[in-house]
Amino acid sequence: MTNVSDSTPRIYVACLAAYNSGYLHGAWIDADQDADEIRDQIAAMLDRSPVEDAEEYAIHDYEGFEGVSISEYAGIDNVARMAAFIAEHGALGAGLLEQFGGDMDQAEFTLEDCYHGQFASLADYMEELTTESVTIPEPLRYYVDWDAMARDAEMGGDLFTIEATHGKVHVFSSR
Repeated sequence: MTNVSDSTPRIYVACLAAYNSGYLHGAWIDADQDADEIRDQIAAMLDRSPVEDAEEYAIHDYEGFEGVSISEYAGIDNVARMAAFIAEHGALGAGLLEQFGGDMDQAEFTLEDCYHGQFASLADYMEELTTESVTIPEPLRYYVDWDAMARDAEMGGDLFTIEATHGKVHVFSSR
């Protein structure tokens, strides 16, 4: 195993011919690199296999994907794309991938076009959005229930949040 930070998205790729013959043979590979480079490292691992003419592999382990699941036979292009997204955006990127079941296109679109920022709570976002949009007379300001507005927006499917560190949330439009 290489000495790499725990936050680097990596996959452990195992040689299936060796595995089926009772040998443990594989390699940890940094996943946040070009898919062709990952494939080259997989090919090199298979060339070193204790079983001749090994050509099949599977992802037997992974780390640094912030809780996103990687299947045993996930496509290398998709793994590299997810790893780069998580490496760039951390837990926020992973949260979006979880929100959309690993759909990279939807996660990227949502981050680019539907992100409203990080707030202490969804209620704080609703308060900021409302007070920037309309003038609320000072005597009425204390009667506005920002928590109820936030709950309605979330339950109505207009907004969703992804928890951030230190009790904050990232706010996104659903549409």
